[in-house]
Amino acid sequence: MRAGNARYLKESDLPAAVPVFPLAAALLLPGGRMPLNIFEPRYLSMVDDTISGKRLIGMIQPALGGALKADGEPDLCEVGCLGRVTAFSESGDGRYLITLQGVCRFRIEKELAARTPYRQCRILPFLSDLDADAGAEDVDRKALLKAFRAYLDAYSLEADWESVSRAENATLVNALSMMAPYGPAEKQALLEAPDFKSRAETLIAITEMAIARDGDDEGPRLQ
Repeated sequence: MRAGNARYLKESDLPAAVPVFPLAAALLLPGGRMPLNIFEPRYLSMVDDTISGKRLIGMIQPALGGALKADGEPDLCEVGCLGRVTAFSESGDGRYLITLQGVCRFRIEKELAARTPYRQCRILPFLSDLDADAGAEDVDRKALLKAFRAYLDAYSLEADWESVSRAENATLVNALSMMAPYGPAEKQALLEAPDFKSRAETLIAITEMAIARDGDDEGPRLQ
C-alpha cells in the first residue's frame, strides 16, 4: 500500500458521492500525482468545499463522443479516478494551484441533482485499486522500457533515463501513462485497463501506433 493511499484502506473509508471535475485528455491513476491550475468560479467553489471536507475530487473525462446533456453540460465517461488534494496554494490573481494524488478508480452509478455549482456523482469505487501495487510484477518491463526509448528517439526527446530505469513497475507504468501525450480515447483506454499488465500492453500498443503513424517508412519501429 502506498503511503498516499494509507487513509483509504476499505470501502467504508470512501464517500458514496463526490464532486467531479470533467477534463478532457487528463489522466489520473491510483498513486499518481496531478497538478491542476483552477480558475473557473465553479471549480474554485469545488476546491473550497473539498479542502474543508473529505479532500476528494473525482477526475473524469467528458464523454468521448461529445454528447451533451439537456442542460448543455457534457455527458461523462463511465470511469474516472478519485484524487485526494495533497497540496494547495493560492495565486495572486485568484487561482488555486492544487495537487491531486490518485486513490482509486470509480464507476459512476448516478449523477446527482446537486445544488452546488459543480457536478456531483454517486460512485462505485474499484476497491482492488486500494492495493496500489497488486499485479505490477506481471508487467513486461523490458518491452515497456523499449517502447518508451523508441518514442523518445522517434521524436528527439530526452528523459532522465537513469531515474526511469530505477522506477518500480507500478510507478513506471502509471507515470508513463499519465505523461504520454495522447488523446482522450487513448487516455481512457489506459485508465480502464483492468491491471498493470494490461495497462502496460495498452501503452506499448498506443506508442507503436503513434510512431508508425507519424514516422516515415524508415522510421523507428518497436520489434
